[in-house]
Amino acid sequence: MADNKLYDILGVSRSSSDGEIKKAYRKLAKEFHPDKNPEEGHRFKEISYAYEVLSDPKKRQVYDKYGLKGMQEGGMQEGGFGGAEDILSRIFGQDIFGGFGMGGMRRRQRGEDTVHPLKVTLEDMYNGKTAKLQLSKNVICATCSGKGSKSDVVATCRACKGSGIKVTYRQLGPTMSQQMQSRCPQCLGEGEIINEKDRCGTCRGRKVCNETKIIEVHVDKGMKQNQKIFFRGEGDQQPDVEPGDVVIVLQQKPHEEFQRNEDDLHLNHVITVTEALCGFSFVVHQLDGRDLLIKHTAGDVVKPGDVRMIPGEGMPHYKNPFEKGNMYITFEVRFPDNHFANEMQLRELENALPPRTPFTMPTGDHVEEVDMHEYDPNDKNASGGRGEAYDSDEEHVHAGPGVQCAHQ
Repeated sequence: MADNKLYDILGVSRSSSDGEIKKAYRKLAKEFHPDKNPEEGHRFKEISYAYEVLSDPKKRQVYDKYGLKGMQEGGMQEGGFGGAEDILSRIFGQDIFGGFGMGGMRRRQRGEDTVHPLKVTLEDMYNGKTAKLQLSKNVICATCSGKGSKSDVVATCRACKGSGIKVTYRQLGPTMSQQMQSRCPQCLGEGEIINEKDRCGTCRGRKVCNETKIIEVHVDKGMKQNQKIFFRGEGDQQPDVEPGDVVIVLQQKPHEEFQRNEDDLHLNHVITVTEALCGFSFVVHQLDGRDLLIKHTAGDVVKPGDVRMIPGEGMPHYKNPFEKGNMYITFEVRFPDNHFANEMQLRELENALPPRTPFTMPTGDHVEEVDMHEYDPNDKNASGGRGEAYDSDEEHVHAGPGVQCAHQ
């Protein structure tokens, strides 16, 4: 049987000409325009879509051949328009394809994913860890099998005509209006109403019940900050909706000693001037509990900011934990306090160190010896020689030569 729904909406026959279709559309659009009938927004959308299809020769040909149910599949075969199922369902407020998409396969709407952060330490990411996480989620009511009612009898919501969406229009001008959509307050977006006496005693008509579940999260070696672990289909359940996923997002806690950069580990280590010149030994406590003994030979000078590398002591590679990154150590050299040695010791130290840079004392009247003091950037008195009057009063005006101040 031929599908005449779009022709019936415009009040024309299948044999109507383009001019007749256009004339019918203009008459109906004028009558049901939101400016005149704000409550008929749903009807106006039907009229507009019917005209959009029937006024286009290619779309009309596809519709005449396949009808609404075959429109998506037929439209793709004819090089027409994909996504007709979603468009028409939104316009007519119902599943006009009977819940079936291309090839007769049922297309289920997919629920939203549930995202949970999981705080882990750098040690957890180095060694791997299994954590137990307690989740609260909605599951389909076992008593009513997700129907929400005792007798399986539900009524289509009259307010939204089963769409679950309330459409309102706001007048912006003489010929302009704004369409706004919101969840239907009558059915709370369900599209149907269940009688209070007929509601399921377990879920109270909500179709779902809350359940607590414990899942085991396996943190593999080498995983990184913000890496996601998916539990497919473990999200909230709803009738006729494919459950979303539970997504665990790893969040690394700050570490006292190490900083991570991809698969490399970085740390800072402070040594004395003596160690920088004469060698040193120290221990790094690795994330797996090992103590790494690090030695540096005397005479191999370490300057402030120098970086040394220990190959293969970084983070394990994800999914290849036998391969690791590197460890990088940045050295800070701590100098001794003032007057740490007497004059004789300083001479002995100077004899052991490389010679000073040669210095020639200049002579003449232009030579002036000055004092050098320690500088504290927080000291307000160290103002580079500017006087108090200059600093305290920014509004002083210094007159140039030949300029006098006017007296009143």
